[in-house]
Amino acid sequence: MVPPIAFLILGAVVFLLAMIGFLTRRSLVQALMCLELMTSAVGLTFLALGRALGDTSMTGMVFATFCMVVSAAEIGMGLALVLLYFRKHGTTSTDDLDLMKG
Repeated sequence: MVPPIAFLILGAVVFLLAMIGFLTRRSLVQALMCLELMTSAVGLTFLALGRALGDTSMTGMVFATFCMVVSAAEIGMGLALVLLYFRKHGTTSTDDLDLMKG
């Protein structure tokens, strides 16, 4: 039986690694992948807290499911924006994002 604190520590480590990846990546696709990893770490934390607190109403699972739904919508919208940016500029590098206007 794995204690819930191990899942909380794993969620925190994954979240921090994904945040560092998001802040340091130059490709928009890699940044979106790191953002997806961050939301997965939050979902893991919700599940671990629900289990640790002995939640009988399954609130942790409901929040984790909601987190997955929001994450799927976020990735769909993010990839659409990346495709539009690539069609206009021919690159997915974040170096030229300050050139975007209105």
